[in-house]
Amino acid sequence: MNQEQWPNPFIEQRADPFILQHDDGYYFIASVPEYDRLEIRRAAKLNELPNAEPVVVWRKPAHGPMSELIWAPELHHIDGKWYIYFAATHTQELDQLNMFQHRMFALECADADPLSGKWVEKGQVKTQFDSFCLDATTFKHQGKQWYLWAQKDPNIAGNSNIYLTELETPWAIKGNPVMLSKPELDWECRGFLVNEGPAVIMHGDKLFISYSASATDENYCIGLLWIDVNADPTKAENWHKSPRPIFTTSYENKQFGPGHNSFTKTQDGQDILVYHARNYTEIEGDPLYDPNRHTRLKTIEWDVNGMPVFGVPAKDTI
Repeated sequence: MNQEQWPNPFIEQRADPFILQHDDGYYFIASVPEYDRLEIRRAAKLNELPNAEPVVVWRKPAHGPMSELIWAPELHHIDGKWYIYFAATHTQELDQLNMFQHRMFALECADADPLSGKWVEKGQVKTQFDSFCLDATTFKHQGKQWYLWAQKDPNIAGNSNIYLTELETPWAIKGNPVMLSKPELDWECRGFLVNEGPAVIMHGDKLFISYSASATDENYCIGLLWIDVNADPTKAENWHKSPRPIFTTSYENKQFGPGHNSFTKTQDGQDILVYHARNYTEIEGDPLYDPNRHTRLKTIEWDVNGMPVFGVPAKDTI
């Protein structure tokens, strides 16, 4: 399927999109504009997802640590069970650092069907810092299950850095996390100092991590880390970082702030970038509460060196 055959936007008013290709088709989960629930949609084919019926599998409670601002969920299948990772907080108020107070949480479903099955709260995924964190993902590599996320280090300037560690269980980390990247380049520090939304894709002899940087307006963009597939991922010196962003705002195509991506594949194996972007810059109030970060899809090409070519965000077709 060529990219032009997908509508753009692909799914409206769904930020932080995540698409999982599974045995029975495709699963879609994302932030909803109300930030109050987790919903999943499933379709046999990728292009059927926009018309698939969303099923609410969890709603935030009235009080407690998971009662506000449910952000950036991801759906994963690990050892025969389903898991959702998401960020949540107990308050919409900012702390003394003028930051939100999110932590990461996990849900588990042991039933075969995650849309009709029972979801159980597994609690907070605790890490080395009790600080703002979000955007966790997980992946299998070198025979281990890894946990990859963004978090504030109280001793490092900015909102969040990218960390990696092994998992003991799907809701508990193992070992000492390693910091893979922090906001330090100009394009990572516009509006806010941010590295967040990591996503993993493997190709050839490399493991890649894309991530999003800067404020969530037209400055938002995607950066890239990579490592040899045989290298030790827990050693920061083994990782490489692109000095320039690889996917940015296109003023010509009226696509602003592309970011918070995930990856999936077409049924014939074509690699697909799943991301959100707005089609305007005139945001009233906080960009966080503007609902029009729409889910979009784009094919990824690979150059002769095995590096991904994301190209330019395509213009709206609908």
